[in-house]
Amino acid sequence: MTLHIKTLLVDRAKLRVAIIGAGFSGLCMGAALRRAGVEGFQIFEKASSLGGTWRENVYPGSGCDVPSHLYCYSFEPNPNFSRAFAGQEEILSYLQHFAEKQGLFAHLRFGTEVKSARYDAERAVWSLTMESGELAEADVVVTATGQLNRPRRPEIPGLSDFAGAMFHSAEWKAGHDLRGGRVAVIGSGATAVQIVPSVAPLVSRLYLFQRTPSWVIPKVDYAYPKALRRAFERVPALLKLNRYLIYWLLEPRFLAFSKGSLFAEIFERHVRKWMEREISDPELRRKLIPDYPPGCKRVLISSEYLSALQRSEVELVTDPIERVTRDSIVTRDGRSRAIDTIVLATGFDATTFLAPMSVEGPGGIRLEEAWRHGAEAHLGMAVSGFPNFFMLYGPNTNLGHNSIIFMVECQTRYVARLIEELSRDQVRSLEVRKDSMNRFNLAVQGKLAKTVWNANCTNWYTTAEGKQTNNWPYFTVDYWWRTREPNLEDFVRAVSPIGGSKCSRGSADPAEPFRAAGED
Repeated sequence: MTLHIKTLLVDRAKLRVAIIGAGFSGLCMGAALRRAGVEGFQIFEKASSLGGTWRENVYPGSGCDVPSHLYCYSFEPNPNFSRAFAGQEEILSYLQHFAEKQGLFAHLRFGTEVKSARYDAERAVWSLTMESGELAEADVVVTATGQLNRPRRPEIPGLSDFAGAMFHSAEWKAGHDLRGGRVAVIGSGATAVQIVPSVAPLVSRLYLFQRTPSWVIPKVDYAYPKALRRAFERVPALLKLNRYLIYWLLEPRFLAFSKGSLFAEIFERHVRKWMEREISDPELRRKLIPDYPPGCKRVLISSEYLSALQRSEVELVTDPIERVTRDSIVTRDGRSRAIDTIVLATGFDATTFLAPMSVEGPGGIRLEEAWRHGAEAHLGMAVSGFPNFFMLYGPNTNLGHNSIIFMVECQTRYVARLIEELSRDQVRSLEVRKDSMNRFNLAVQGKLAKTVWNANCTNWYTTAEGKQTNNWPYFTVDYWWRTREPNLEDFVRAVSPIGGSKCSRGSADPAEPFRAAGED
């Protein structure tokens, strides 16, 4: 019996796993693999450092709208967060510390952007091509590229003619001095709600160009007293309890996203009253309070945004932009406003998952073709027709009420368990069944139709064709239940003939590059 067990398992350290992206998801996946005994993985990161969105979004006021102690890994709590809602620098520092503690730097390949991935069905191997032309192979590919990493730029006549400084919020121009300048912020979403209060006191004039108003709720942010931080550090149970309470405070908020529900009505009434109290000018109030239900567009969290818009140097502009000149922005009413700097707070292209990377499965099927009617995946992680390929923070796993880190932990645990299954001798590949994926997505889309995300507004959760591809339409505890252990009946397992070899394994040394395609 003992000998039989030994032949069932291969050395997990030899299994080659390529993780694409070194943000919260990619680092969590690396840690999960190490806990599972899989050491032969590499994390490919296009930039020169880790952090994902928290490396790139360094604009003034950048921070998280999820409480600090829930916006971190449950198995790596941080008692030293200085505030109830952490800022960008603290979050990035946390990720760097996490990577060091988990021993992930030996697995990281910086400055390596994966351009394409192609599956060789005969050998059960993924061939990766980097932007540099470098080639590599992996037995498993896990994408961790996020949903908000491709800046969206507006199509405005004359925008390219502007002679002043212009940049997207995710590409903030380091060292650019806004003091005393005339600044235009185009876009009034979750980024602008942080930029405007931070920039307004510095400039001579700030114009916020708003296309559609957003619901705003207060952000109960405050600095943690040193005594409390010491208590969190010395009594881990207290920190754990705090996280637990925050989670269960946020989780019921999902009820407010059910279209036409009593909870949705109560939530809207509460938010409307707060906004009306905060906005003294009736005309400004008319421009800022939406005519769609809260949650249809992302609800903004700020206690400073509405007051910032009422400063004397700030003007909210709701007339559509007609064109941009070398030194001004002209609106449809004919008014021209002189501008020195344009900040594009226009969000991200969130529905074209994994772009611009090309993914090709067996028989030449391309992921973008499989998703021609909108992205979808089983539990947001596995796509039929693409063996040994998994996604983190994939289709329909975004949240509107709780912490995405909770979802990421569920996903990395699930994927690590599937990779453990691939460690079994003779198992060449795992591919989710088409019928399992279809059943899951039909249920998801049916539920989404009953939510406020499908109400009368435009949002970044929806494709041009009207398909909701981003949000999870249930409680997060429901996702935890579904992903606590993979149902292997949802997958097709391809096996090697008895006595055959699944495929050659790469080096167990994570410091060595994966064997390049074509090498012996």
